[in-house]
Amino acid sequence: MRICSFNANGLRSAASKGFFDWFAASGIDVLCVQETKAQEHQLADALFRPAGWHVAFRDASTKKGYSGVAVYSRAKPDAYATGLGWAPFDEEGRWLEARFGKLSVVSLYLPSGSSGDERQGFKFEVMRWFRPQLQALLASGRDVVVCGDWNIAHTPKDIRNAKSNEKNSGFLPEERAWLTALLEQDGWVDAYRRLRPDGQDYTWWSQRGAARAKNVGWRIDYQLVSPGLASRLKDCAIHPEPRFSDHAPFVVDYAD
Repeated sequence: MRICSFNANGLRSAASKGFFDWFAASGIDVLCVQETKAQEHQLADALFRPAGWHVAFRDASTKKGYSGVAVYSRAKPDAYATGLGWAPFDEEGRWLEARFGKLSVVSLYLPSGSSGDERQGFKFEVMRWFRPQLQALLASGRDVVVCGDWNIAHTPKDIRNAKSNEKNSGFLPEERAWLTALLEQDGWVDAYRRLRPDGQDYTWWSQRGAARAKNVGWRIDYQLVSPGLASRLKDCAIHPEPRFSDHAPFVVDYAD
């Protein structure tokens, strides 16, 4: 099984750059998209609904053309869950879970705090509320893959310029400690880090300057998996080229 997480920074924009051609040839079984930046009726064209694929969207209802997540799958899910029961989070279009038997695959878009103190405060509020939700998912006994843009670079290996970003949203000590707690205390497994213990690859680059050309990036797109799936991790790849977004698709292969 091949699962991909991709922040499109606008699915229509990514499509115009050839994303769906790449997707068709990728061998992916489940695609989790973040930042669709569209309402579902704006994605009615066949380009966004390829033949043979099941697709669901969770749009932002509070701000049109903002955020939004989607899940594409070859197999038809038994059910979808489009939120976690807290309106400030759900209505920004940040959670979509597809259930296949005992397996849940989630497309998650965790808030960014980079625009200022108000949104950073909301990000911290989400983090406090969200950890118990993730703990409950683990306690459910389901196999879970949470794909998405977590907007946190975990360690200095996950960011090109660690020292100069220690006071910036996405690499704050509190954010990194929270992610450490998910991994070391709660039991989630970072698929990339399990497969690439010493890897220093990135999934996002600022659009300012020549960050991408110089590979001055951050790894903020993850697939966190429940402990039972850790032994099924086979391989992973980040695809910075072709360029569809300021993020790169992150693909993980799981043993069946």
